[in-house]
Amino acid sequence: MSPHFIELFPFNTCWWAYLLFCLLILGALFVDLKGRSGNEKAISHKEALLTVITWIALALLFCAGLNLYGRWHFPLDPRLAGLDPVALAHQCSLDFLSGYLVEQSLSIDNLFIFLVVFDFFAIPEKYRHRILFYGIIGALIFRGIFIALGSLLMQISWVPMIFGLFLILTGYKVAFGPENHPDPSKNIVIRLLRRLIPITPTFHRQKFFVRDGGRWFGTPLLVTLVFIEVTDIIFAVDSVPAIFGITREPFIVFTSNVFAILGLRALFFLLAGMATRFHYLKYGLGFILLFVGVKMAWFDHHFPGGKFPTAWSLGIILLALLLSGLASWLFPRGEKK
Repeated sequence: MSPHFIELFPFNTCWWAYLLFCLLILGALFVDLKGRSGNEKAISHKEALLTVITWIALALLFCAGLNLYGRWHFPLDPRLAGLDPVALAHQCSLDFLSGYLVEQSLSIDNLFIFLVVFDFFAIPEKYRHRILFYGIIGALIFRGIFIALGSLLMQISWVPMIFGLFLILTGYKVAFGPENHPDPSKNIVIRLLRRLIPITPTFHRQKFFVRDGGRWFGTPLLVTLVFIEVTDIIFAVDSVPAIFGITREPFIVFTSNVFAILGLRALFFLLAGMATRFHYLKYGLGFILLFVGVKMAWFDHHFPGGKFPTAWSLGIILLALLLSGLASWLFPRGEKK
C-alpha cells in the first residue's frame, strides 16, 4: 500500500459504523420482505422505478452524511493533523460516488445473466423478487468477505499492479470477447446440488424446500438461487478490484458496493425488458475496467499522494456510460431472426 495512504475509517475504531450500517440495511430488507409476505405478484414498472429512485436517493443521502461526518470527525483525529479535513471529507464523497457508479454500471451487465437464468428455469415473474431478495443477502455476505480479503491484500505493494493488469485484461474481454452466457445445465455447482438433494420438477409456490414422504426436496427456485449466488461470486472477482482501483478505503468500498447491490434488484425489474437495447454498453463497461486498471497499475503512481484525481475518474466513468448508452439509442441493433 502507498506510504501516503492513511485509513480514514479504521475498523478498530469505526467498527460501530460498520455494525450500524449493516443493521440499517438488514432492517430495510426485513421490512421489504415482511411487506411482501404472502403477496406473490410481478413487480410493476412503476414500482420498480420508484424503488430504484429510492435507493439512489438513499445512496446520495448517505454520501452527504459521509461528508458531514468527515468534516466533524477528521479534525479530532490526531493521525490527520496537518491535513485539510474539508478536502478529506470532499474526497470521501467523490470516492463513494465513483465506487457506487462503477459497481452500478458493472451490475447492469449482470442483468443479462439474470434474464438467461430466469428464462432457463422458467421462473414465473411473481417469484423472481423473492429469489433476488435472498440472492442479495448472500451477495452482501460474500462481498463483505471479498472486501475484507482485498483490503488485506492491498497492503502488499505489488498487489495493486496485479489487480490493475487483471482489470485491463477483463476490460478487453468484456468489450471484445464473445457474448457467451452461462449454460446452467452444464454448471458443476448445479450438478453437485442435484446429487446432494433431490429436486422437484414443479414449483411449490415461493418455497425453496418442501417435505414429502418424510424427505426434503429442493425446488427449482432453490436451483435458481444457488446459480445466481455462484454467478455473483464470479462477478465480484471483477467488481471488487475495480472499486479498490477507485479508493483503498475499505468502509467506502463496502458501503458503495452494498448500495449498488441493493439497487440491482429493482434495476432488474426496471430494465429487464430493455436489456437487449444496450448492445453498446459492453464497450463502455470494458473501457471503464480498462481505465480503472491503467489508473491502478500506472496513473496513481504519477500523481501527488499516489492517487489519480477522483473527480477526473468520476467524469471519465460518466462519459463512458453516457456515450455507450447514447450509441445504443442512436444506432439500434437489428432484430435477429
